[in-house]
Amino acid sequence: MTRLFNNPAAFADEALEGFAAAHRRLVRRVPGGVVRATATATAPGQVAVVVGGGSGHYPAFSGLVGQGLAHGAAVGNVFASPSAQQVHQVARAAQSGGGVLLAFGNYAGDVLHFGQAAERLTAEGVPCATLAVTDDVSSAAAGESEKRRGVAGDLAVFKTAAAAAEAGLPLAEVVRLARLANARTRSFGIAFSGCTLPGADAPLFTVPAGRMAVGLGIHGEPGLAERPVPSADEAAELLVSTLLHELPEGVESPRGQRAGVILNGLGSVKYEELFVVYRQVARLLAEAGVETVDPEVGELVTSFDMAGVSLTLFWLTDELEPLWTAPAEAPAYRKGTVVPVAAAEPSTTGEPSTTGEPSATADLDPVENTAVPEASEPSRAAARTALAALGAIEATVRAHADELGRIDAVAGDGDHGIGMRRGSEAAHAAGRRALERGAGAGTLLHHAADAWADRAGGTSGALWGVILRALGTALGDTERPDAHAVSVGVDAAADGVMRLGKAETGDKTMVDALVPFADALSDAVGGGAPLAAAWDTAATAADAAAAATAGLLPRLGRARPHAEKSLGTPDAGAVSLALIVRAVHGALAGATAKPTAESTA
Repeated sequence: MTRLFNNPAAFADEALEGFAAAHRRLVRRVPGGVVRATATATAPGQVAVVVGGGSGHYPAFSGLVGQGLAHGAAVGNVFASPSAQQVHQVARAAQSGGGVLLAFGNYAGDVLHFGQAAERLTAEGVPCATLAVTDDVSSAAAGESEKRRGVAGDLAVFKTAAAAAEAGLPLAEVVRLARLANARTRSFGIAFSGCTLPGADAPLFTVPAGRMAVGLGIHGEPGLAERPVPSADEAAELLVSTLLHELPEGVESPRGQRAGVILNGLGSVKYEELFVVYRQVARLLAEAGVETVDPEVGELVTSFDMAGVSLTLFWLTDELEPLWTAPAEAPAYRKGTVVPVAAAEPSTTGEPSTTGEPSATADLDPVENTAVPEASEPSRAAARTALAALGAIEATVRAHADELGRIDAVAGDGDHGIGMRRGSEAAHAAGRRALERGAGAGTLLHHAADAWADRAGGTSGALWGVILRALGTALGDTERPDAHAVSVGVDAAADGVMRLGKAETGDKTMVDALVPFADALSDAVGGGAPLAAAWDTAATAADAAAAATAGLLPRLGRARPHAEKSLGTPDAGAVSLALIVRAVHGALAGATAKPTAESTA
């Protein structure tokens, strides 16, 4: 288990700070992550390859930043994608005029946030492309490879793209080669125990004694099946035979093929064990007629303390092989000898400030310097109620964070409680600062939305940013908010969440509680009920709908491959929404009870 930590919600930030301090010759902190620590991090006109994902997988992703590898890495919370703001900031720091390739694992939160960042970069005139790695054969059938998640095969795709960029190829060629590498990469994993998140008192999943999980993910997702624990040679045979069963398009037989090989330890399987397994992997591949090229054996993509191992085969072509074998130097990956590049000036190394002043590379509040427009007194009064609601949300999430994580861990990665806590705390703090600057209800909620999305990351961070922003837009800063305006805002929030998350009712997501809440609120307000009473009715509907998700099978997200495991357990996103809207009712009822707040309800 993870034994050394301070505040679990701050674990990812503190780990990144220590990493940058330990490797300041190679990387430097920037808002949102790290970039190369060279005088010219990216040669003028060179494509910048920016990778990223959640923390908890070191050396992915920050450990892969350096010459011949990534130009930058956006680093999210534990098992949660970085926010669009973080990705955008890292990409801006890394790019030098040749465009940007954003590469990441194929997870809903990463797809959302990296996609949003790419849209923003493109709008700013920075050519940008995205690539989601899809190498895990256990996460979807061969005919649905676009649904597969990215695991240790990330390294093969990132290395290919970065070497192509280092060679001076234009963005279109870098993207083509990265996509080719992704199409020719396959991974498969097994595990003997699950991982434990910082602060948690139990692993995300357990495996019975004498058994192993087959086809697990790297976020603590349980395997798809269980088998007896094999010998090292038997494990090698399972890994190799599974991957040889599915060859890339155009490859009819493994005989005569060349492949890059990655035998990856997931956290607790140590190097000597890996070498015992690789001994048989190498034999089996040779017997199949496969020539291995520059094999990598070690911890490349981990999952905290998970006891497991995965095998990746990267089927090479004449143009891919020199990119796989090209030299690279990063904190956690070295190959060959790179041509030394001058280091950056000391003032930009990302070292902690010794003057007491904030570091120039400290993460920035995404709304701290945003102008606050003038607001009417009725709107500022409503902003005080909105801030009280944000405070109630923060307190409720903090009280239920562990339980939300437990629910999420049944078939997912268990990070929902931590992410919701980080997001709600950031939203409340941003709202408080906005109110101190005279913000109306709309602006306060917009600031809270941006802070929640940026701080929480992950799918839920993006979706709660949508919810708060839709409410803020509906309330505005000039008119006196009423029940109708709030109902309109909630309807817009539901539409926005479904549009961004691509979820519908019945998919076992937050939507299954949000839509009934919005419908019940609209009906109650349309019937003439005051806001607090209407909200109470709608919160009751949300609570019932969230409980009913226990009977659904997930059709989206990380829980989809483990659908049967989640049956009988409600969706964590739906449960958190129901808890939150009930907490907000308390703030609304309290505001209505005050004579001066009557008009704001």
